[in-house]
Amino acid sequence: MENCKIKNLYNLEETMAKPLLENLTYPWEALPKISEFIIKLGNKLDKNIYELKGENIWIAKSANVYQTAYIKGPAIIGENAEIRHCAFIRGNAIIGDNTVVGNSTELKNVILFNNVQVPHYNYVGDSILGYKAHMGAGSITSNVKSDKKLVIVKDGNKKIETGLKKFGSMIGDNVEVGCGSILNPGSVIGKNTNIYPLSSVRGVVPANSIYKNKNEIVDKKCN
Repeated sequence: MENCKIKNLYNLEETMAKPLLENLTYPWEALPKISEFIIKLGNKLDKNIYELKGENIWIAKSANVYQTAYIKGPAIIGENAEIRHCAFIRGNAIIGDNTVVGNSTELKNVILFNNVQVPHYNYVGDSILGYKAHMGAGSITSNVKSDKKLVIVKDGNKKIETGLKKFGSMIGDNVEVGCGSILNPGSVIGKNTNIYPLSSVRGVVPANSIYKNKNEIVDKKCN
Protein backbone atom coordinates (compact mmCIF):
# COMPACT_ATOMS: atom_id res chain seq x y z
CA MET A 1 0.00 0.00 0.00
CA GLU A 2 2.84 2.36 -0.86
CA ASN A 3 0.41 4.64 -2.74
CA CYS A 4 -1.31 5.42 0.55
CA LYS A 5 1.71 6.44 2.59
CA ILE A 6 2.16 10.04 3.67
CA LYS A 7 5.63 10.22 2.11
CA ASN A 8 4.16 9.40 -1.31
CA LEU A 9 1.15 11.72 -1.10
CA TYR A 10 2.31 14.95 0.49
CA ASN A 11 5.08 17.52 0.72
CA LEU A 12 5.03 18.16 4.45
CA GLU A 13 6.88 21.45 4.02
CA GLU A 14 3.57 22.86 2.77
CA THR A 15 1.55 22.45 5.97
CA MET A 16 1.65 23.65 9.55
CA ALA A 17 0.53 20.10 10.43
CA LYS A 18 3.98 18.70 9.60
CA PRO A 19 4.75 17.89 13.28
CA LEU A 20 1.56 15.81 13.42
CA LEU A 21 2.05 13.96 10.14
CA GLU A 22 5.78 13.36 9.96
CA ASN A 23 5.83 10.54 12.50
CA LEU A 24 2.84 8.67 11.02
CA THR A 25 2.74 6.15 8.18
CA TYR A 26 -0.75 6.66 6.74
CA PRO A 27 -2.49 10.06 6.69
CA TRP A 28 -5.78 8.86 8.15
CA GLU A 29 -3.92 8.04 11.36
CA ALA A 30 -3.92 11.80 11.98
CA LEU A 31 -7.72 12.20 11.91
CA PRO A 32 -8.36 11.43 15.60
CA LYS A 33 -5.45 13.65 16.60
CA ILE A 34 -6.34 16.88 14.78
CA SER A 35 -8.29 18.56 17.58
CA GLU A 36 -5.62 18.12 20.24
CA PHE A 37 -2.88 19.12 17.82
CA ILE A 38 -4.63 22.38 16.90
CA ILE A 39 -4.93 23.44 20.53
CA LYS A 40 -1.27 22.72 21.24
CA LEU A 41 -0.08 24.45 18.08
CA GLY A 42 -2.43 27.41 18.44
CA ASN A 43 -1.06 28.32 21.83
CA LYS A 44 2.44 28.51 20.34
CA LEU A 45 1.61 30.63 17.28
CA ASP A 46 3.29 34.00 16.79
CA LYS A 47 0.92 36.65 18.18
CA ASN A 48 2.30 39.14 15.68
CA ILE A 49 0.87 36.96 12.90
CA TYR A 50 -2.17 35.26 14.47
CA GLU A 51 -5.04 36.49 16.60
CA LEU A 52 -7.14 34.44 19.01
CA LYS A 53 -10.69 35.14 17.80
CA GLY A 54 -12.73 32.82 20.00
CA GLU A 55 -12.41 29.60 21.92
CA ASN A 56 -9.47 27.81 20.29
CA ILE A 57 -9.82 29.76 17.03
CA TRP A 58 -6.63 31.31 15.68
CA ILE A 59 -6.85 33.42 12.53
CA ALA A 60 -3.92 34.99 10.71
CA LYS A 61 -4.17 38.77 10.59
CA SER A 62 -3.60 38.63 6.84
CA ALA A 63 -6.49 36.20 6.27
CA ASN A 64 -9.71 37.49 4.70
CA VAL A 65 -12.70 36.08 6.56
CA TYR A 66 -16.09 37.23 5.32
CA GLN A 67 -18.55 38.37 7.99
CA THR A 68 -21.08 35.72 6.98
CA ALA A 69 -18.63 32.84 7.47
CA TYR A 70 -19.04 30.66 10.57
CA ILE A 71 -16.01 29.19 12.34
CA LYS A 72 -16.17 26.82 15.30
CA GLY A 73 -13.00 25.85 17.13
CA PRO A 74 -10.61 24.28 17.37
CA ALA A 75 -9.42 25.85 14.12
CA ILE A 76 -6.42 27.60 12.63
CA ILE A 77 -6.76 29.83 9.56
CA GLY A 78 -3.42 30.40 7.84
CA GLU A 79 -1.84 33.49 6.34
CA ASN A 80 -3.58 35.06 3.34
CA ALA A 81 -6.32 32.44 3.43
CA GLU A 82 -9.76 33.46 2.18
CA ILE A 83 -12.89 32.23 3.94
CA ARG A 84 -15.77 33.33 1.75
CA HIS A 85 -19.47 34.05 2.07
CA CYS A 86 -21.39 31.51 4.18
CA ALA A 87 -18.49 29.10 4.59
CA PHE A 88 -19.20 26.71 7.48
CA ILE A 89 -16.18 25.47 9.43
CA ARG A 90 -17.45 22.99 12.00
CA GLY A 91 -14.29 22.59 14.03
CA ASN A 92 -11.05 20.60 14.03
CA ALA A 93 -9.86 22.40 10.91
CA ILE A 94 -6.33 23.34 9.88
CA ILE A 95 -6.53 25.68 6.90
CA GLY A 96 -3.22 26.43 5.25
CA ASP A 97 -1.71 29.60 3.88
CA ASN A 98 -3.27 31.02 0.69
CA THR A 99 -6.12 28.51 0.87
CA VAL A 100 -9.61 29.35 -0.41
CA VAL A 101 -12.72 28.08 1.38
CA GLY A 102 -15.60 29.14 -0.80
CA ASN A 103 -19.22 30.09 -0.52
CA SER A 104 -21.40 27.49 1.22
CA THR A 105 -18.45 25.12 1.63
CA GLU A 106 -18.51 23.00 4.79
CA LEU A 107 -15.41 21.66 6.54
CA LYS A 108 -15.12 19.29 9.49
CA ASN A 109 -12.07 17.55 10.97
CA VAL A 110 -9.73 18.38 8.11
CA ILE A 111 -6.21 19.36 7.21
CA LEU A 112 -5.94 21.60 4.16
CA PHE A 113 -2.36 22.14 3.05
CA ASN A 114 -1.19 25.48 1.67
CA ASN A 115 -2.78 26.77 -1.55
CA VAL A 116 -5.73 24.36 -1.45
CA GLN A 117 -8.96 25.46 -3.13
CA VAL A 118 -12.41 24.26 -2.07
CA PRO A 119 -14.18 27.26 -3.58
CA HIS A 120 -17.78 26.35 -4.43
CA TYR A 121 -20.36 24.27 -2.56
CA ASN A 122 -17.98 21.58 -1.33
CA TYR A 123 -18.27 19.26 1.66
CA VAL A 124 -14.94 18.09 3.08
CA GLY A 125 -15.13 15.96 6.20
CA ASP A 126 -12.56 13.76 7.94
CA SER A 127 -10.17 14.33 5.06
CA ILE A 128 -6.72 15.67 4.21
CA LEU A 129 -6.07 17.74 1.07
CA GLY A 130 -2.50 18.17 -0.13
CA TYR A 131 -0.67 21.18 -1.51
CA LYS A 132 -2.51 22.90 -4.37
CA ALA A 133 -5.31 20.32 -4.36
CA HIS A 134 -8.48 21.68 -5.96
CA MET A 135 -12.05 20.46 -5.68
CA GLY A 136 -14.41 21.53 -8.44
CA ALA A 137 -17.82 23.02 -7.73
CA GLY A 138 -20.15 20.67 -5.90
CA SER A 139 -17.60 17.90 -5.37
CA ILE A 140 -17.65 16.27 -1.94
CA THR A 141 -15.92 13.79 0.32
CA SER A 142 -18.42 11.28 1.68
CA ASN A 143 -17.13 10.36 5.13
CA VAL A 144 -19.51 7.70 6.49
CA LYS A 145 -20.51 4.41 4.85
CA SER A 146 -24.22 3.83 4.31
CA ASP A 147 -24.06 0.69 6.49
CA LYS A 148 -22.17 2.66 9.19
CA LYS A 149 -19.39 0.04 9.31
CA LEU A 150 -15.72 0.87 9.84
CA VAL A 151 -13.91 2.12 6.74
CA ILE A 152 -11.48 -0.17 4.92
CA VAL A 153 -9.01 1.25 2.41
CA LYS A 154 -8.84 -0.97 -0.68
CA ASP A 155 -6.17 -1.02 -3.37
CA GLY A 156 -6.90 -3.91 -5.70
CA ASN A 157 -6.67 -7.07 -3.60
CA LYS A 158 -4.91 -5.27 -0.75
CA LYS A 159 -6.85 -3.92 2.22
CA ILE A 160 -6.13 -1.89 5.33
CA GLU A 161 -8.61 -1.78 8.20
CA THR A 162 -8.53 1.76 9.51
CA GLY A 163 -10.67 1.30 12.62
CA LEU A 164 -12.43 4.54 11.72
CA LYS A 165 -16.15 5.03 11.22
CA LYS A 166 -15.65 8.51 9.80
CA PHE A 167 -13.08 8.75 7.02
CA GLY A 168 -13.54 10.83 3.90
CA SER A 169 -10.67 11.05 1.42
CA MET A 170 -6.91 11.44 1.46
CA ILE A 171 -6.14 13.71 -1.51
CA GLY A 172 -2.54 14.12 -2.60
CA ASP A 173 -0.65 17.20 -3.74
CA ASN A 174 -1.76 18.88 -6.98
CA VAL A 175 -4.89 16.76 -7.38
CA GLU A 176 -7.75 18.13 -9.49
CA VAL A 177 -11.21 16.83 -8.59
CA GLY A 178 -13.82 17.50 -11.26
CA CYS A 179 -17.11 19.25 -10.61
CA GLY A 180 -19.88 17.19 -9.03
CA SER A 181 -17.65 14.26 -8.11
CA ILE A 182 -18.14 12.10 -5.02
CA LEU A 183 -15.10 10.71 -3.24
CA ASN A 184 -16.46 7.77 -1.27
CA PRO A 185 -15.33 6.83 2.26
CA GLY A 186 -11.78 5.50 2.33
CA SER A 187 -10.75 6.87 -1.06
CA VAL A 188 -7.10 7.82 -1.56
CA ILE A 189 -6.12 9.97 -4.55
CA GLY A 190 -2.45 9.93 -5.52
CA LYS A 191 -0.65 13.20 -6.18
CA ASN A 192 -0.85 14.94 -9.56
CA THR A 193 -4.00 13.01 -10.48
CA ASN A 194 -7.09 14.34 -12.26
CA ILE A 195 -10.60 13.10 -11.49
CA TYR A 196 -13.15 13.54 -14.28
CA PRO A 197 -16.31 15.56 -13.44
CA LEU A 198 -19.30 13.63 -12.06
CA SER A 199 -17.14 10.69 -10.99
CA SER A 200 -17.90 8.35 -8.09
CA VAL A 201 -14.52 7.30 -6.74
CA ARG A 202 -13.75 4.35 -4.48
CA GLY A 203 -10.49 2.88 -3.25
CA VAL A 204 -7.00 4.01 -4.24
CA VAL A 205 -6.31 5.98 -7.42
CA PRO A 206 -2.61 5.96 -8.41
CA ALA A 207 -0.50 9.08 -8.62
CA ASN A 208 -0.02 10.82 -11.97
CA SER A 209 -3.16 9.37 -13.49
CA ILE A 210 -6.45 10.42 -15.03
CA TYR A 211 -9.56 8.85 -13.52
CA LYS A 212 -12.28 8.64 -16.16
CA ASN A 213 -14.35 5.90 -14.50
CA LYS A 214 -13.65 2.83 -12.36
CA ASN A 215 -12.74 0.81 -15.44
CA GLU A 216 -10.65 3.49 -17.13
CA ILE A 217 -7.78 4.96 -15.17
CA VAL A 218 -4.92 6.01 -17.43
CA ASP A 219 -1.35 7.06 -16.75
CA LYS A 220 -0.82 10.72 -17.67
CA LYS A 221 2.44 9.83 -19.39
CA CYS A 222 0.60 7.49 -21.75
CA ASN A 223 -2.35 9.77 -22.43
